Amino acid sequence: MKKLSEETFYKDVEKGLTLVDFFADWCGPCRMLSPILDKVAKELEGTVTIGKLDIDNAQRIASSFQVTSVPTLILFEDGKEVGRLVGLRDQEGIKTFVQSKGKVK
Repeated sequence: MKKLSEETFYKDVEKGLTLVDFFADWCGPCRMLSPILDKVAKELEGTVTIGKLDIDNAQRIASSFQVTSVPTLILFEDGKEVGRLVGLRDQEGIKTFVQSKGKVK
């Protein structure tokens, strides 16, 4: 999983399919989601990039995408938001979401 920052965010999501985990260190469900996302990243390797963005260190980005609760997963395709999930999800749910919203086989 790629660590994203406020400085590089738009460049990181501008090409291809990118799933961004908006999280916070103090968030319990966010910590539970991390190993699930690791598994999804391995399963969908080569088709989607998965990145993490700490909302406490990137408040401007989180605010611009109206992220009001964490964890929030936003799927970007060539820099445009194509879908989002809010709250803790299981591996299959995230995989299905990515495949249904993006151009993934």
